Amino acid sequence: MSGRRKAAGSAVGGGLLVAGTTSDAGKSVVTAGICRWLVRQGVSVAPFKAQNMSLNSFVTREGAEIGRAQAMQAAAARIEPTALMNPVLLKPGSDRSSQVVLLGKPVGELSARGYHAGRQEQLLGTVTDCLAELRRTHDAVICEGAGSPAEINLRRTDIVNMGIARAARIPVVVVGDIDRGGVFASFFGTTALLSAEDQALVAGYLVNKFRGDVTLLEPGLEMLRGLTGRRTYGVLPYAHGLGIDEEDGLRVSLRGAVRESVVAPPAGEDILRVAVCAVPLMSNFTDVDALAAEPGVVVRFVDRPEELADADLVVLPGTRGTVRALAWLRERGLADAVVRRAAEGRPVLGICGGYQMLGERIDDEVESRAGTVDGLGLLPVRVRFAVEKTLARPTGEALGERVEGYEIHHGVAQVSGGDAAFMSDGRGNALDGCRVGAVWGTHWHGSLESDGFRRAFLRAVARAAGRRFVPAPDTRFGALREEQLDRLGDLIEEHADTKALLRLIEEGVPEGLPFVPPGAP
Repeated sequence: MSGRRKAAGSAVGGGLLVAGTTSDAGKSVVTAGICRWLVRQGVSVAPFKAQNMSLNSFVTREGAEIGRAQAMQAAAARIEPTALMNPVLLKPGSDRSSQVVLLGKPVGELSARGYHAGRQEQLLGTVTDCLAELRRTHDAVICEGAGSPAEINLRRTDIVNMGIARAARIPVVVVGDIDRGGVFASFFGTTALLSAEDQALVAGYLVNKFRGDVTLLEPGLEMLRGLTGRRTYGVLPYAHGLGIDEEDGLRVSLRGAVRESVVAPPAGEDILRVAVCAVPLMSNFTDVDALAAEPGVVVRFVDRPEELADADLVVLPGTRGTVRALAWLRERGLADAVVRRAAEGRPVLGICGGYQMLGERIDDEVESRAGTVDGLGLLPVRVRFAVEKTLARPTGEALGERVEGYEIHHGVAQVSGGDAAFMSDGRGNALDGCRVGAVWGTHWHGSLESDGFRRAFLRAVARAAGRRFVPAPDTRFGALREEQLDRLGDLIEEHADTKALLRLIEEGVPEGLPFVPPGAP
């Protein structure tokens, strides 16, 4: 493969699907690592995930909404993310339904049954077209699967695992998390539950999160090869603090940085404690990653009012269910605790749905269809939910510093007061948000990744909280993310058989792979 980007209409580029024995086996990490390893070799590479289910999303420069994992993988490949990289995004709104985002734009709500009963199959042509376009314009496309390819109840409508692999004729490597135990059974069982046609595309395996002496694992890998006829392409060690954007889950993406920040001495005399309310359907909790990366800032997720007592800053994060999250805050006593601390002049930050909850009133006939609901009344803001979703990549100023962010919301805020606009255009014209005393609110996700603004905001929080905390002058969040992506590339380069992987990407599935009975029922 050359490092020169392919011209439109040239030969189709190489491809690989990274599947997993389970959800959270490490598919996102491995996909990003392969992308970073390849681009360091001068290969033009792009990530792809046909269908993603996640509440953590991102807005591309053309105004398309995609999963944050694919945006992170694009950063690993050193290219701009586009809607082609994640043509179908499902954003859960309840246990039974999700908003369907197609090519970056919402197209409606569907139940799980409705989606798998027909809509999913209709999308196969769309996702194969997107993948084909990426393969025409890049040397290689590294695809990420979802869940397990052996979910035999969903195989008929699958467009993200073996469905896309079969349609595009690309080889598959299955990742297994050995830290969970049972990795050999998972590899064998995953393969043996696939049809003969699907098995023909499964080239082999990657062991993830291994601790200990690899030589003790090698006899098992040889027996696995004897049983399946397939090789293992690498054993990746367990690595602490890999900061990547999670698809879902109750985690801080830079979890390692959270631990390290407690160990590293703060720049000032005090640490700063941040409590993030773990509201239902929490979205884009990655907004607090930049806080977690600051030495002396300790971030934790909380769900009880007493956990707010020692917090210097309380964050109400984004959510796919603003009205539902507001009711949850009230049921648990968290709403009263937030109102009390605001009355005491103690800092509160609301982001997107969290900002909407801080207002006086919410009119929602779109998301929850609950009608008019009282907010917490801490900001002079009224929110009306619009049918059309706002998707934008704004820039501006706040606290005298430049800010970049991205917007993903149906709620439209009408601000009727406050000390000053939180986000402005630098000439005093309000762009977004509101501030009253030590209560701030904004629709802008990702704003805390702007280093100068984050430091200014933390200084304001420290003053309001009475803490002698000083932000470190040299923390650069973008550079930290680059370091983490390089660590992922190092994992592949140092612990995978890169020559064999490259051959697989370029030449496709090896011939003569045996069938492993019994196959799909």
